[in-house]
Amino acid sequence: MHSFNKDIGSLGEEIAETYLRQVGYTVLDRNFRCKIGEIDIIGRDGDYICFIEVKTRYGSIYGSPCEAVNYSKQRRIYKTAEAYIMRKKLFKFNFRFDVIEIILNNSNNTPSIRLIKDAFQI
Repeated sequence: MHSFNKDIGSLGEEIAETYLRQVGYTVLDRNFRCKIGEIDIIGRDGDYICFIEVKTRYGSIYGSPCEAVNYSKQRRIYKTAEAYIMRKKLFKFNFRFDVIEIILNNSNNTPSIRLIKDAFQI
């Protein structure tokens, strides 16, 4: 099951990256990892550096994908973003935390995509 979830997550990140480029984001990094955690996509949207969590699901039987970004996950993303900012020396930029939901379906290959800008703040 873990491999299936990882495959779905990777597919979602590919879809999200394509979508973000289409709506004007510049993708700076993908799957940034450090000892604290991981950030799926780091991009630039205008004057903002955006730390983007991608949540992909088949349907919404277990709730909307963004509901999985709970407070604990938000804190981990925030701490990982701090590490990225320090490592890349991005002190002069504005920052934002976005979530992108992707719902896949079996009937056709068109995913439902919802970008939530400024989804949370710590």
